[in-house]
Order: sequence, then structure tokens, then C-alpha cells
Amino acid sequence: MGRVGTDVAKGSQIQLQASIDASDVIGRWDWDIPNDLLYADATVAMLFSVDPATAQGGVPLSLFLAGIHPEDRAKTAEVIAISARAGRSYVQEYRVYSADGAMRWVLARGLIHLDKTGRPLRGTGLLIDITPNRADEADHPTKGADSLANPLEEAAEHCLAARHAIQKLSEPLLKNMTDMLLLEIGRRLSKTAIHQRRTRMN
Repeated sequence: MGRVGTDVAKGSQIQLQASIDASDVIGRWDWDIPNDLLYADATVAMLFSVDPATAQGGVPLSLFLAGIHPEDRAKTAEVIAISARAGRSYVQEYRVYSADGAMRWVLARGLIHLDKTGRPLRGTGLLIDITPNRADEADHPTKGADSLANPLEEAAEHCLAARHAIQKLSEPLLKNMTDMLLLEIGRRLSKTAIHQRRTRMN
């Protein structure tokens, strides 16, 4: 790669990193389970140190799992596998090392869809950066995901299901509106998580 290409790559990384830092909601992902192809936008890819162009074309789930902190990787993979077999939603917290080498805490919200025979078909979800409210919790054990249960969790699940259905239609407006709603629900979930953690610490 020439000097110009290197500069462009660095510029893109800075831009994507700024995007991660600017919002508590990092982005969304879609997983074609039978073909094991996970599609994610550039910001999500950078978070897991996956090449953005490759991620947009679909990569194996294992490539994203490799970006998770070794101490959190096995548990996260287990939670995803259980959800895939049962066709249900999950909430999981884990650490990742993003493209700039910084460690971040992520709250992942996913929903697995089964086909008519009961086999895992597709997964959809969103990622929320909870690093700021983790900074003061280094000496506190992680609570289970059930502690975050509230009406927003139910709303997120329905919104993820709606997004999955709308993707089958040629309706860009509906897709954009669903994405906006999903992102706002994610922001509210992040704020709720911060409030609940502070309450437990006091």
C-alpha cells in the first residue's frame, strides 16, 4: 500500500474511532446463521478489529469472537450458542479491544430467529458502549443480564424483530425509521444501565 493509501487508512480509522467515542450506541449487526456470515457496519467492525470492507460483505462469527477479551470470549460464545438453539434474545456484557488498541466494555443485545423447522436462521442485534459507567466498577463483580430487565428490553426485542421483517421489503424509509428507533432504544437502555449500576454501588 502506498503512502496515500496508508494515510487514507489512518484517516478512516480516526474517523471510525471518533464515531465509537461519540455515541453510546455503537451500531447494529445481522447474522446469517446457516451460512455463518455476520454482517456489520464499519463502526462495529472497527470495534472488533475486523476489516470494515470485509465485515460489510459478511464474515464468520468466529472472526468477531476473536476480538472479544480472552476472559469473556468463552462465556459470550456460550450465551450466543444457547440463544441460537432456543431461538431467543440475549443480553451480554463483555470487553473488546478496538482498532486503536483501547479496551471497551460492550453491552450486546441480540435476538435469534428460527425457521419453520426450529433451526437457527438469522440473528440481529445492537451494541452499546458502556465503558464510561464501567470505569468506576473495576472492583465490583458483574451482575447478571437479568438485572437490566425492563420494558425497554421488551421494546428492543420487538424492534429487532421488526427490523428483521422490514429488511425483506424494498422500503428504505421504513428501514431507516426502524433503525432510528432501535438506536434511540439503545441509548435509553444505556442510560438505564448506568442508573441501575450507580444505584447498586450506593
